This record gives sequence, structure tokens and C-alpha cells, in this order.
Amino acid sequence: MAKPKIASDWMAGCAGCHMSLLDIDERILQIAELVDIRATPITDLKEPDESGVDVGILEGGINNTANEEVAHKMRKRCKILVALGDCAVFGGVPAMRNFFKMEEVLKRAYIETESTDEEGKIPDDPELAKMTKVRAVHEVVPVDVFVPGCPPDPDVIFYVLSELAQGRIPELKDDKLQWH
Repeated sequence: MAKPKIASDWMAGCAGCHMSLLDIDERILQIAELVDIRATPITDLKEPDESGVDVGILEGGINNTANEEVAHKMRKRCKILVALGDCAVFGGVPAMRNFFKMEEVLKRAYIETESTDEEGKIPDDPELAKMTKVRAVHEVVPVDVFVPGCPPDPDVIFYVLSELAQGRIPELKDDKLQWH
């Protein structure tokens, strides 16, 4: 029987969830024996297979039109979609931006920052993604498994991947969500 295929991607966040994934250390070899790791931000392949994957994992909130495309593509190409980490599950720290007007955010980021030399300029190019309200993944596409944490504990990530690799939907209860 073929190994289940897993793909992941990150959006608006800090990449801490993928770092926590790497923190499962040598247990990643156990996961690699059980699954076919496909596209991830930490591999050469960057998009889920066009033919589809069994499990898609998204880290980060959705804060622009490019993130929306990533979420829709992953949802379309996977059987089970996992929202990994607080940004993907709830919007996380990036969602704090939602308390401000978009113009204020852009002005602060590109014109008023202490590191801006001389005159800053807000980028304006049709090729750039358009900013949106920051949303959790489930606000844009259906999600099957929610793994909260900032970042989720490596033991929780290992448990989730192990269960999914064996064709089971993980049951995340309080005893599995212990923060260290």
C-alpha cells in the first residue's frame, strides 16, 4: 500500500509551527517511514501535488490574497486539511492588525518605522497581493483538524502526524495539549 502523502505551507505567521515540527527531532524519521513528505516550505517542492495529497497542513493566518490562494489550493488538493498553530486556528498575533485601519498599518510599516531612511513609500504594484483582514484558515476554507498552540508542542505535532499517517483523525484532548 502506498504511503499517505503530506504537504504543508505557511502563510501569515512566524514559521514557529514548522520549527516546532522540526523539533520532533529524530522522530521525524519515524514519520518519514510512514508518509511521503511532499511539498513544504522546508523542502524543494513548494506546492501540493496537482494530483492531490492525503493530508495538507497550513500554518499561519490568512492576511492577503496570496494567502487566500494558498489556502484554496491546499484545500482543493488534499483530503484532510490541518490548521496548525494559533495563527491558523484563531488568527493569532497577526490578527492584532485587524484593530487598525489598513492605511494606518501600511503607513506605520513603510513610512513611520524607525528604520525607514528618508522618505518611505507604501508599495503599490498590481503584482503584489492585496491585504485583507487577517482570518483563521477555517474562515476561508473548511478545516478538518485544528491543532492550537503558539507553537504547538513537538509532542502534539508528532502525535497528530502519527495518527494521520495511520489513517486516523487525531483526538486532541487536554492531556495531549500540555504546554511546556
